[in-house]
Amino acid sequence: MTLNFGNLQIILIGTAHVSQDSIDEVRRTILEEKPDHVCVELDAGRYSAISRKDHWENLDMVKVFKEGKGFLMMANLVLSGFQRRMGVELGVKPGEEMKVALETANEIGIPHSLCDREVQITLRRAWARCGLWSKSKLLAALLSGAVSTEKLSSEEIEGLKNKSELDSMMAELAEYLPSVKETLIDERDHYLAAKIWSAAQAEATGTSENNNKKIIAVVGAGHMQGICSYLEKIAKEDSSSLDLSAIEQIPASSFFSKAIRFLIPAIIISLIILGFFQAGSQASLSMILRWILWNGSLAALGSIIALGHPIVILLSFLGAPLTSLNPFIGVGIVTGIAQVNLCKPRVGDAERIIDDVGSIKGVYRNRISRALLVFFLSSMGSVAGSFISIPSVAGVLMR
Repeated sequence: MTLNFGNLQIILIGTAHVSQDSIDEVRRTILEEKPDHVCVELDAGRYSAISRKDHWENLDMVKVFKEGKGFLMMANLVLSGFQRRMGVELGVKPGEEMKVALETANEIGIPHSLCDREVQITLRRAWARCGLWSKSKLLAALLSGAVSTEKLSSEEIEGLKNKSELDSMMAELAEYLPSVKETLIDERDHYLAAKIWSAAQAEATGTSENNNKKIIAVVGAGHMQGICSYLEKIAKEDSSSLDLSAIEQIPASSFFSKAIRFLIPAIIISLIILGFFQAGSQASLSMILRWILWNGSLAALGSIIALGHPIVILLSFLGAPLTSLNPFIGVGIVTGIAQVNLCKPRVGDAERIIDDVGSIKGVYRNRISRALLVFFLSSMGSVAGSFISIPSVAGVLMR
């Protein structure tokens, strides 16, 4: 798609990220057009991930859990695994067309730039805007896609570039998780357009040899329509569209999400105290026992399903009732760190991680993904136990 704005011409190449045809089109177009600048839909982190073989080998899993990034890493990992699985079926590595764009630009001496927002900012913004239920839905959708055995043909992959199919996919995503769609798609359309325009303006002011400038931008096909809309706004001197400060920040947690962490412990403690004064120590003890059994059992069940180490399963049972009363730490952090220390990831786990998350067997075999699974399922078990135990504990007062 070619857009003309006076002396500036912007050529957008919409690609399917695991398509050989897209790779060929990118290289051919850059060689034929010989633009003044090439922009690609990559950030420094993702470029490092697809170009460095030791990207996963340097991963510190204990640090990931301590910093509360377990959910984020799971989302990032299973999405990478899904793209990797599609690419293997077609003999293409995910993001290869972006690498080819940069390599081709280097070959013929064309300046280039990475124009996407940092992936960690995007994921953290999406995560911050999701409630617990939305986070669970998102991870469930990603996990089911990552381990699906459904085969996609090269024709189906190329079909992702058809506008009608993309519109349908985006509409489905918007309906399923509108906040995630806005962060992953709409905001990045805005970001990419602003960066592409800024790169074009930098080329225009960098030399006086030729006032006519040509920019090639290689982006995922799903961003084409949105980028065009934002470029047209910017061209009409809408300077606000160049201000990216609002979408480069991690939004603060909502009052409700902060309050809920304190609300559940307050309810449980209040019920136990009320039970003591209303029905005596026996009732209070019964309440505590119900709380421990529901919370601990479901957290332990999560660790069992994840095939956690026996000590981790015990920690889940003992730790969940305590961590659920602490607003600042979840049982998943405890179980995740314990699993990593008891079953230390090997170099081979890091080397195979993207391939392994493409199947259920691989997820369980790989010690990195299994630690994440322990973290996730024990956390979900504890959350379920917290909600179930409230009416169970309150029921003691109604006897």
